[in-house]
Order: sequence, then structure tokens, then C-alpha cells
Amino acid sequence: MLIVHHQPKSPVAEAYRTLRTNIQFAAVGHALRTLLITSAGPDEGKTTALANLGVAMAQAGSKVLLVNADLRRPALHRLLNRPERVGLTNVLLGTVPLEEAIQPTGIENLSFLGSGPLPPNPSELLGSAAMGEIIARLQEMYDLALFDAPPVVAITDAAVLAPRVDGVILLVRSGHTDREAARQARLNLQRVGARILGVILNDVQMRGGRYGYYYYYYYRHAAGSDARSEAAASVDTPRDEDPSHVTSQPSRSPRRGE
Repeated sequence: MLIVHHQPKSPVAEAYRTLRTNIQFAAVGHALRTLLITSAGPDEGKTTALANLGVAMAQAGSKVLLVNADLRRPALHRLLNRPERVGLTNVLLGTVPLEEAIQPTGIENLSFLGSGPLPPNPSELLGSAAMGEIIARLQEMYDLALFDAPPVVAITDAAVLAPRVDGVILLVRSGHTDREAARQARLNLQRVGARILGVILNDVQMRGGRYGYYYYYYYRHAAGSDARSEAAASVDTPRDEDPSHVTSQPSRSPRRGE
């Protein structure tokens, strides 16, 4: 659900705006025109997080493109209710110009490039010279292009694409992602020289404890809304990780799917 668009005053929408701000701070001193979001495994909520982040960026006035770079199990088009008949693979093969493959979303400042027909060789296409040319063109056309990539542990697609973009965010789902899988995902990205901006910890239940209290206090006393809703996530790094580049987002992701 595009909760940032449909419920812009909700605590979850505010959390995505916090994530937007943290990414903007991470971009200080570095070009950040292309950003990839991946996860350790499937069903962790990365597509929903990417789409809502895109809406938050667009609401701030940035010209944003959402790119469905998952050429195996694309899901972004369903979230946006857009067709997938023409998209990235058509552009990579040279059968459709880039401008013709990009679709409006109905949300101001937000556009969409679907995956197109699914190829038998996703990794080769994402690592091709043509993909590099597309990324370079998108950097000129948009303030930010957000790439929805497959999970990084099981297949190589995200690792092939990651070093070609300006930054990568790894999403893990609380109570779902195996700790060792998350560690392996980070190592896979580091091995290819990806610039990891941070980690989104998704689907954290915050009804009790200090996080729940802070959200209850803020949204009751400062925003006047019902803060008892399940904020769902915060962002953190394990204690043995480098905490210098960490994005932060409480968010609510669906229990199933991406």
C-alpha cells in the first residue's frame, strides 16, 4: 500500500519522511541520483518500502523514477497498478526508447519504469554496457531513480547492479530475516564495492517499550493522532557493524509479499 500517498498524516508516513531526510543527509558531499534497495531474502517488504520512499521524495518536490529492476519476480507494478508489457528489458534490447517505456503513476513528480518481459538472463542484462548507459541517462533525467532489486543472497542480480548506482540500502525484516543471511547480504554487497548507506529494519512491533512510548507521546501531544497504531519499524545496525552511514525508518510493511 502507498500509505505515504493515501495516509500522509499517519505515523508511518512520517517515518518514511524521516527516512527521506536521513538519506538526504547521507548524500551530503556525495552524488546520490541512483539508489538501490535490496534484501537478504524474499518477502521482507523491500518493494513496499521503496515505493513509499519514492512517494515521500516526490512529495518533497524531487523528480523521482521507480525502476522495477527485479527481472525474476517483479512486484512493483502491482503496487502502482501499472502494466508491465513494456519496460526495462525492452530498453536494454533496444526495441523501445527509454522515454517511451517510462510511465506516469498519477502521483505528481513520480514516474515508473517497469521490468518489461522477463528474460532468461537477468544478471547479464543488468551487468551489460546498455544498463550502464541507461543509469547514466536516468541520472540526467531525474533527481532520483530508485531501483527495486531482487534479494542479494540467493541470486547475483542485485550484486551486479549495486556497484553501478550511487547508494544501496539493505532491508531486513524483524522476526523474519535470519541474522546470518543479513550478514551474508552485507558481505555480498561489500565484495562488489557497493556503497551501503544503511539498513532498514522493517516490521518491528512497537506497542510497548520505549519506542512505543515515544511514538505515543509525539503523536498524541504534538500531532493529535492515535499513536497506538503499530509503527513498525526502526533502523539500526548490529553492534559489530560500522554505524557511520545508517538510515532510519519506522515503517509498516505487509506480512506477506513485498
